[in-house]
Amino acid sequence: MSANLRPSPISATVDFDAQGVQHGFLKLPISVDESAWGAVMIPITVIANGEGPTALLTGGNHGDEYEGITALLKLANTLQAEEVRGRVIVVPMMNTAAAMAGKRTSPLDGGNLNRSFPGDPNGGVTAQIADYFNRVLVPMCDVALDLHSGGRTLDIVPFAAAHRLDDLAQENASLSGAVAFGAPYAMMMFELDATKLYDTAVESQGKTFVTTELGGGGTSTPQSLAITERGVRNFLIHYGLLEGEVETPDEPMIYVDMPDASCYIQSEHSGLLELTVALGERVEEGDVIARVFDMTRTGAEPVAYHAQRDGVLIARRFPAKVGMGDTIAVVAEVVESLERGALSAPEPAE
Repeated sequence: MSANLRPSPISATVDFDAQGVQHGFLKLPISVDESAWGAVMIPITVIANGEGPTALLTGGNHGDEYEGITALLKLANTLQAEEVRGRVIVVPMMNTAAAMAGKRTSPLDGGNLNRSFPGDPNGGVTAQIADYFNRVLVPMCDVALDLHSGGRTLDIVPFAAAHRLDDLAQENASLSGAVAFGAPYAMMMFELDATKLYDTAVESQGKTFVTTELGGGGTSTPQSLAITERGVRNFLIHYGLLEGEVETPDEPMIYVDMPDASCYIQSEHSGLLELTVALGERVEEGDVIARVFDMTRTGAEPVAYHAQRDGVLIARRFPAKVGMGDTIAVVAEVVESLERGALSAPEPAE
């Protein structure tokens, strides 16, 4: 712990060194109108059995992304110590206050947890949560999986992803985990601004990190939950924390790449959004993939938005009403199809 920072105000009711299954809380003191001496209670489960790696599994980094929250609540309720080799730390709702409110950001301070790292023990609630993960939980782990989906404003094809890193061994270890997750797509992901992401905080400590996007629309489906639950178990099997074989469906996995910011198409107009391409559909550079209609008058031609590269539509805005600056579509390049059963990571791009 840095000598320049005070210890985290968060305390854990679990013993991270104990064997067996523990359910408890990360307790962050707060003082608000409704509770002068209150606390944010972040549920946590630790399952440990003997020697082995530590996996940190997280959901609810954004509170309206329910696939990961649901899958990890189910895992925490069912995973037994005798199944584990090493230690699994499960935090289904990193930003618990946001999850309880059904919002992307915290109702306590408006903070977006995934834009708050490395955090600050002297900051607001969200910054203090980020600091605890950055200085306490992440150093404990060898591998980390952070489960995201589109939330209320995006719908996204199910994928697991890694990022390009200076350390190619670390990059390949993460990409192999993204492939092993077994979602329909595996991705090398480009972030518009990675500086304050949880992803970057974990990767900067040399850890193996996999992230996901697993649906969206502020809900979950039987299909999206099945992919998520299977993927979590595959992740743990792949990195040696559970016994068994990685389970995948029969159809080929599609490996996609996001080379740069041109993959993101953002609206320069406000109005009503018409998507002309379905999720997972192939597009060519120049294709019209969306139109925005002026809602203030009739007789105005809609504004067309075009694909800036060949690829596949991997994400779309979910609400039809759109504002300036909203991302309306994301197109990723198709690199190759990976046959199931040969779950090795593709060669990294030069």
